[in-house]
Amino acid sequence: MSQTGLWLTVLGMGLITYALRLSFILLLGRIDVPPLVRQALHYVPPAVLSAIIFPELLLPGGQLDLSMGNLRLLAGLLAALVAWRTRNVLLTITAGMVALWLMQWLVR
Repeated sequence: MSQTGLWLTVLGMGLITYALRLSFILLLGRIDVPPLVRQALHYVPPAVLSAIIFPELLLPGGQLDLSMGNLRLLAGLLAALVAWRTRNVLLTITAGMVALWLMQWLVR
C-alpha cells in the first residue's frame, strides 16, 4: 500500500468513527431511552476494556500463565492497585506501562 493510500485509509476510518459517534449523540438526544437501557449502557465500557485487557494479561502466549514470570500480569496487578487507590486513569496507565518496561528491562 502506498503512503497516500495508507493516509486515505486512516482518514476514512477516522471519518467513519466520527460519524458513528455523532449518530449516537444525535439519536440519543431525540429518543427517550428507557432507564433499563441507560443502566445497561453504563456497563459497556468496563466490559469492553475487560475483554481487551484480560486476554493480554492472562494469555500472553495463547495459554493461561499465572506465574510470577508473566510480567504483563504483574504490571497489570500493579496498575489495578494504582487504579483502586487513586482513581486516576492517566496515573494508572503510566504506572502499568512503566512497571512493565522496567521489569522487561531488568529481565533482559
